[in-house]
Amino acid sequence: MEDLMCVASYVYNRYFGEFGLKIDEMKLHKLLYFAQRESLIQRQEPLFDAVFYGWKFGPILKEIRIAYRDDSFYTSIPSEVVDRITPIMDKVFEEYAGKDSWSLSRLTHGEYAWKNSRIGIPDGENGDLPMKLEDIRMDANRIRERREMLSQLGLCQKV
Repeated sequence: MEDLMCVASYVYNRYFGEFGLKIDEMKLHKLLYFAQRESLIQRQEPLFDAVFYGWKFGPILKEIRIAYRDDSFYTSIPSEVVDRITPIMDKVFEEYAGKDSWSLSRLTHGEYAWKNSRIGIPDGENGDLPMKLEDIRMDANRIRERREMLSQLGLCQKV
């Protein structure tokens, strides 16, 4: 399992390198969520050990809120970490990095894991319920099955 700050720093730095802009905080949280889900799709295990919370605009990581506020991301990530996470991050960047933050927020609102963490919380409030890894795993399985079906139809590559 990877260190959360290494993965977050990778996303932060890669986004700047590809788009020439500092990633906004909302997008960073969403890309990290999709990376966690993608790791469950590709490897059947989490990419990092951290708890997402189902806030009103989608999944967030409290550690990353602090790191973003303090601008404490690493400027370099060990090459062995980059090698391990690149297959996952390539898929995440290909599918999600070009979308705006609000579109990513809407996508995460369709996730079972986020919906489950919002039970009993009014729409306009953040709440403080953790998203369960098993719920994220269910979302990953749904995406994996969809990709397999599309692959069988010749409409996309499998995982």
